[in-house]
Amino acid sequence: MTAPDLAARIQRLEDIEAIRNLKAKYCAFCDDGYDPDGLASLFVEDAVWEGGVPVRKKYEGREAIRALFSGMSSAFTFAVHNVINPVIEVDGDTAHATWNLLQPCTKDGQAYWGSGVYQEELVKINGQWFFKNLKITSNFVSPFDQGWVKQRFPNP
Repeated sequence: MTAPDLAARIQRLEDIEAIRNLKAKYCAFCDDGYDPDGLASLFVEDAVWEGGVPVRKKYEGREAIRALFSGMSSAFTFAVHNVINPVIEVDGDTAHATWNLLQPCTKDGQAYWGSGVYQEELVKINGQWFFKNLKITSNFVSPFDQGWVKQRFPNP
């Protein structure tokens, strides 16, 4: 293996680890009251955030994303974003990632289980990774006491 080949492999691994850290920051900001400034800082200016249940909307631009999260903590008073099974593909200064989400949360005083899939496009600017497009597709959001077998929404 040549030195340039080894350097490229190391860079790819460093990029994957930086993307994992970016996602960990995203989850930490969400779980800390949906910190709107912290979350917005993880996105490029023209980013897109698109959500499933309960949001079901597309927010375009960093300021729109900040506004989305500024109101989130009033409805969701507790959340633990557990992201698992990442698949991260890096191509130079762009990347694509998917993650599964399992999230216990409290919305409007009621406990829920949520599950979904994140699909993300990322870009590296001046050595730092940012979200370019983030889409969460819901598998289910169900009351904790009923579970996803008795009550699942949205209905497929």
